[in-house]
Amino acid sequence: MSRPVTWYAQRLLRMSPAEVAWRVGDHAQQVVWAPRRVRPGDPFPPAEGLLAPRVLASPVPPGTRQQVPPESALRLVAAADRLLAGEWDVLGSSRPDVVDPDWFLDPVTGRRAPSDVPSFGIDHRDEHVTGNVKAVWELSRHHHLTVLAAAWWLTTDPRYAETVAAQLRSWWAANPFLTGIHWTSGIELGVRLTSWVWVRRLLDDWPGVAALFEENPVALAQVRWHQEYLTAFRSRGSSANNHAVAEAAGRVVAACAFPWFAESEGWRRDATLQLERSLTANTFPSGVNRELASDYHRFVAELGLVALVEADASGHPLSTGARDVLVRALDAGAAMLDVAGRPPRQGDGDEGRALVLDDPDENPWTSLLSLGARTVGGCAWWPSVTDGVASTLLGSLVSSTAPVHADRPATPPRHFKDAGLTLLRSAPGDGPELWCRCDGGPHGFLSIAAHAHADALSVEVRHDGVELLVDPGTYCYHGEPEWRRYFRSTRAHNTVEVDGVDQAVAAGPFMWSTHADAAVDHVRAGLERPQTWRAHHTAYARLHPSLRHDRRVTLDGPGQRLIVTDNIAGVPSHTLRMFWHVGPDVEVGLEDGVADLAWTGRDGEPSHARLVLPAGLDWSAHRGETDPPLGWYSPRFGTRVPTTTLVGAGAWTSTLDLRTALVIVPSTVGAAPVRAAPLAVRTGGEAS
Repeated sequence: MSRPVTWYAQRLLRMSPAEVAWRVGDHAQQVVWAPRRVRPGDPFPPAEGLLAPRVLASPVPPGTRQQVPPESALRLVAAADRLLAGEWDVLGSSRPDVVDPDWFLDPVTGRRAPSDVPSFGIDHRDEHVTGNVKAVWELSRHHHLTVLAAAWWLTTDPRYAETVAAQLRSWWAANPFLTGIHWTSGIELGVRLTSWVWVRRLLDDWPGVAALFEENPVALAQVRWHQEYLTAFRSRGSSANNHAVAEAAGRVVAACAFPWFAESEGWRRDATLQLERSLTANTFPSGVNRELASDYHRFVAELGLVALVEADASGHPLSTGARDVLVRALDAGAAMLDVAGRPPRQGDGDEGRALVLDDPDENPWTSLLSLGARTVGGCAWWPSVTDGVASTLLGSLVSSTAPVHADRPATPPRHFKDAGLTLLRSAPGDGPELWCRCDGGPHGFLSIAAHAHADALSVEVRHDGVELLVDPGTYCYHGEPEWRRYFRSTRAHNTVEVDGVDQAVAAGPFMWSTHADAAVDHVRAGLERPQTWRAHHTAYARLHPSLRHDRRVTLDGPGQRLIVTDNIAGVPSHTLRMFWHVGPDVEVGLEDGVADLAWTGRDGEPSHARLVLPAGLDWSAHRGETDPPLGWYSPRFGTRVPTTTLVGAGAWTSTLDLRTALVIVPSTVGAAPVRAAPLAVRTGGEAS
């Protein structure tokens, strides 16, 4: 048992009696299924229930290739060529073996995950057993194969199709039923099924495609096994988050595109019902994803759209209610983006994709909105996006845009009341955009809040798309527990920590035993000036009933400034630390409680701001510290870089009022570039 007994006790406490019963049944099912395991090297048993004839249900319509924007096609083909040259990135780690992969290699630790043992006995959360399991799983989602298949569809260059075929045969042979790490997580199977469907679709005119798929007993067995597994072992109860959506979406896509088995119609109906329920359960009425993790908002919306397209193409469209959920999610996502097209960085994010048919380096939010515009229609106020390979292909399968019954906002929403998410942003006529995301909502989703951070009342601030005050991000999941704890912690966010402890109590890397729920008390957003937001939380009442944190944010667009006022109440006496995490592209000079910020704007011109910090606290700057971690930013999953964190420490009795002011200094035409003063920071270890 790799995890402490306390973890199991806490996990049990987070479950309902029904979930406990379901999990007991799950384990019983595993015992029943265990004899069905196929060992490496053993012949695959014939797939049961095969129907004939077997064809792809919905091929790409003729003429679609000519509709792909040439620039998008060139970028996709260039990405495929880099892939064939051994250039492929997996969550921040290079995979030079991508042309002939070791499907079990963790490029982060160099370990190999189990490949020849029963999957039900593998603890995928134990890095000593599997390595960094996210890095192992990612390549087997087969996004790189959809890129190669799309390159073949665009060019008919046989190198792409032959590589895809060789790798699929390799994967199928190396991963027989219920053996190894790739049969341990349903979300992986769901995404993989979607990739296989699109590989088959894109290679439809390749001479070897039938021999690779519908005439291949190994492929047929794998397609059936994946659907059987996902039907039997579902994410439910406290685990029914984005995993449940991905599992159901993969089942819908496969059952619609590959109706090759006697059970296919039943699988499709059941999967559709599960998908529609999961989409609704995972989404607030406002359209914001209930996990309150920006990256998962995009991922779930993407999963839903890909399944919606497949269902439409098969003649079995999703319900109006499910479509409306996706429409609301798209509108919410479009409203969140800053002027540079970048989303908030709230909560966890691991770059999950439902399907990759464009250059993988392209902004996935742009791809999502272009896909949404082609499938359900956008709003006039959405950010401008252009079609890509993915949106052209998926859009071609939608015969007509079904009516949308959700009320579409006439202007971008700024306050999502049910999610506690508020966006304060200056008006277009107020100069460069000043953008602020305020967090005043629930801690996270379901009883374990798996992807939540202890970040109540935190803010993110950007100027013309440049991050000034940042949410540091996620960095890692299963491995490096100290870093997982740090990036989820209160001290890793722009908020206040009391008595040296987090706002919420972590019970594991994907579980919280207490929740730091906040409440918004007042919002004035939109075109009103100044824009204001006020919220509070009492998460620290577990330390003393009197503890309460109130925060007010005022954004003055014309004045290009942001004021944050905090009131901390509690008796008898307590200590606090206030944190301001500065963006990695910003230079910082700290002197006498004022931080000078300097950066180069998106237009290439120098920019400058002053951050006037609250008096009465002892301010210090930290960068790249490792013992304990402080002063870090994760630009993407698996990568961290040092950045400057300003920390104000103090103590109080009864109440304490604090005021922080961020003032953008107007640029002077012809002036020399403004540089921040040199800053001595505490490093406490290597900064790399």
